[in-house]
Amino acid sequence: MKNLDYGIIGNCTSAALISKTGSIEWLCLPDFDSSSEFAKILDRKKGGEFGFQVSENYTITQFYHPYTNILKTRFECGPDIFEVIDFMPMFRNENGDIYNPPEIIRYIHVISGSPSFRVIYEPRLNYAISDIQTDIDQRYIKSYTLNGTYESIYLYTDLAFEKILDREKIKLDGDHFFMVSYNEKLELPTLASINLNLQRTEVYWLNWVDKGMGFGKYRDEVVRSALVLRLLTFSETGAIIAAVTTSIPETIGEVRNWDYRFCWIRDSGMIVRILRKLGYQQESADFLNFVSSIIPTKDEKLQIMYGIRGEKELTENTLDHLSGYQNSTPVRIGNAAYTQRQHDIVGVLMDVIYQEFENYDVSSQRSENLWTIVRSIMMKLKSHWMEPDKGIWEIRNEEQHFVFSKVLAWTGADRGIKIARLLGMDKYLKPWSALRDAIRKDVLENGWDEELQAFTQYYGSRNMDAANLLIEHYGFIEANDPKYISTVLKTREELMRDGLMYRYINEDDFGIPSSSFTICTFWMIQSLYKIGEKAEAKKMFDHVLSCSNYLGLFSEDIDFKTKRLLGNFPQGYSHLALIETALLMDIEKPKRVTDTVSNILATS
Repeated sequence: MKNLDYGIIGNCTSAALISKTGSIEWLCLPDFDSSSEFAKILDRKKGGEFGFQVSENYTITQFYHPYTNILKTRFECGPDIFEVIDFMPMFRNENGDIYNPPEIIRYIHVISGSPSFRVIYEPRLNYAISDIQTDIDQRYIKSYTLNGTYESIYLYTDLAFEKILDREKIKLDGDHFFMVSYNEKLELPTLASINLNLQRTEVYWLNWVDKGMGFGKYRDEVVRSALVLRLLTFSETGAIIAAVTTSIPETIGEVRNWDYRFCWIRDSGMIVRILRKLGYQQESADFLNFVSSIIPTKDEKLQIMYGIRGEKELTENTLDHLSGYQNSTPVRIGNAAYTQRQHDIVGVLMDVIYQEFENYDVSSQRSENLWTIVRSIMMKLKSHWMEPDKGIWEIRNEEQHFVFSKVLAWTGADRGIKIARLLGMDKYLKPWSALRDAIRKDVLENGWDEELQAFTQYYGSRNMDAANLLIEHYGFIEANDPKYISTVLKTREELMRDGLMYRYINEDDFGIPSSSFTICTFWMIQSLYKIGEKAEAKKMFDHVLSCSNYLGLFSEDIDFKTKRLLGNFPQGYSHLALIETALLMDIEKPKRVTDTVSNILATS
């Protein structure tokens, strides 16, 4: 596979990537951060997959059922046409609880004729480390590990078990189903129950979309991106992961390969901020509940990232038996960055908390919990803001006084003041205002390069950093300030190539970056728009939208020359920035998607 030509399905417990030919090539069960059942994306030979083999005469297309996370792969050969409808069940039970079990359903829907296929079912549990045994039971096909960590999955289907495992040609005489389940089912699934799950899941996603707002010309892109962000949410705790994959490289053949199946406070804070703009309040509340649960004591260190259940130790290891995506190694699980110090997370988190207090009626008990977190953060900010850190880009070896980190430290102090004012806690205003002013003075004196006429990457540096485009976004400086305008223009001059943006171009721990960082292109578009370069911003936006894959999905990076997607996928960071850019640039009034959703429901 030359590009990240995958669709994603999920149910806020886990997710799967399905190739454009209908093969499941990445799936971890029962949760996002569990070991993989299928990992062909990381090793074409060993990883394992679940797909369908048809004759070369078939034409294959793939698309989402509108405004849902239900994926359809259509196989056509003359009059013989069928669809594989893939989804992970997600809907509300009669008691109101979310039903989202660790399982995938593949509904085989015959549209016309007598199509046929062979099933390729090759589970490789536990990241393909262990030997696998597959047995046929009266009720299911069970695959399980023979050595190492014990894992097992169950395949339920109304097709002949032997024909599936022997890859015999199966002629379809009507609709059928497959269910891959982490659990042994107490009640045997039937075609009728599978179809009911499909209808309920469709209604869930349509209702979820309808709670938000669609926006003018870019409505479809905004809705798809919002659906991706929702899929990255772990419903049990409210944690939001950065992406569903590990070790998709930033550049083919290089070692910038990371595990993104964890909750970064910064990324998640930015995501809930944009979801709130779209009208999704519950996701913001759930995330803040998660934050409250991981900071149980007043003096406990706030990490930059956590596991989806609040795990604090995310030890990084490599899977040396896997060849990696496009032979890019190492394949990593865990992420050593969890030990890093990054001051910018303070600003993002405090910004989210401030918006919660400003916009919503927060219960007394919850307000007190959040206020304790605010005071704890402010104490740490006062003690540590002047220290160097690893920065937003997680430089592994060297700490610096990164300008963006300092600006976000200022943001933390600024939002702390605003929260205290909202709550009538006036005794904190004077000391916190002094702290905010001291940070601002420090940034203006040390982060600004008079000769370059720009804010640079870190104190004393002459390098540009795309993160500094956000200093206006967080209110540190106005868009019409000459310092901001010249920083934007200098950053464009240094970091833009062929309509796409680098994060930075100076050498880091792993050499000189060579791919475009997707979110930085969106940041540049927003910045240009704000300083009045609206025509160029519009042109850039249309260009970067054309770089998505065929389903409108974005990864972390884009190759400058080929425009192929690189990096972990799909990337929450990229999709939140797409939404934010669309909202900024679309001058039409917001339009609800109710009418469109109603039409879909009526025709389902």
